[in-house]
Amino acid sequence: MFTDLTEAELRTYRSDLHEPPDFDAFWADTLAQARSCGDPVTATPLPTPLTAVDVFDVTFPGFAGQPIRAWLRVPRGATEPLPTIVQYVGYGGGRGHALENLLWSAAGFAHLQMDTRGQGSGWSRGDTPDVAAAGPQAPGMATRGIEDPNKYYYRRFLTDAVRAVDAACELPAVDPDRLAVLGHSQGGAAALAAAALAPRVRAAVAHVPFLCDIPRAITITDATPYREIRDYLAVHRDREEQALRTLGYVDAVAFARRATVPARFSVALMDEITPPSTVYAAYHDYRGDKDLTVWRFNGHEAGGIDDDAAAVDFLRTVLGG
Repeated sequence: MFTDLTEAELRTYRSDLHEPPDFDAFWADTLAQARSCGDPVTATPLPTPLTAVDVFDVTFPGFAGQPIRAWLRVPRGATEPLPTIVQYVGYGGGRGHALENLLWSAAGFAHLQMDTRGQGSGWSRGDTPDVAAAGPQAPGMATRGIEDPNKYYYRRFLTDAVRAVDAACELPAVDPDRLAVLGHSQGGAAALAAAALAPRVRAAVAHVPFLCDIPRAITITDATPYREIRDYLAVHRDREEQALRTLGYVDAVAFARRATVPARFSVALMDEITPPSTVYAAYHDYRGDKDLTVWRFNGHEAGGIDDDAAAVDFLRTVLGG
């Protein structure tokens, strides 16, 4: 699949996503509960061979106060709180190695890279378990607890994403008034959720975001992770209504409708994992100032380092520094 719609059709496509009527109350209650419990944020210095970056092993309370790991990377010698990037990782990955992903600190930002609960063994290692009980699921994370929005995996993950912003604001290296969120694919969905739900966010970068316009996505691609949902419903034929109701609470189109900070998106027209129309759905419904870079001949890698370079320029402009 090179494209699900023509470029002309993509420019006018709008999602018909129907949100659950209690969407806002659901997330307000979820975040209030998460903020009411858990241990304090900790940041332990980590010895490394780096000479220009200091690394800290961070633990913060996420969903239900459960401990979530992260790396904090800070330019060595910084004397004042810095503009900060909170980054979320793509599907199957975790926070990785402390010496990886040095672009953001090398560019002068404080950089908090959140670990992904229950993931981190697919391509980038992780250290955070997903502490939850759920019913039957297809292999992977996308159907874990899918029949109940209160038990669904992505409720926990997106709560972690918002709490990562809260945690960053407590760290001495971070200027809480100059904080942005960033991610690719699954991480892009988390960035859109945090932009909508975390008041301290000042900008968002969502490269080929996952979890957008989910009812459409699961009918036009058989690539993982969306395939997990398709496979689940192929077996549990009588549970489509419950599953789609749950997915409505985590659809990034709904978060885009609530986010107002400046945002940068990217989309790849040969992307089978996050089909282009689903990214356009979130982009078109995004309420804040926004920009979209279109990669006509790329798949899910999108612009790669070119996306990152453009994000550095965008975030310097919005956050300063």
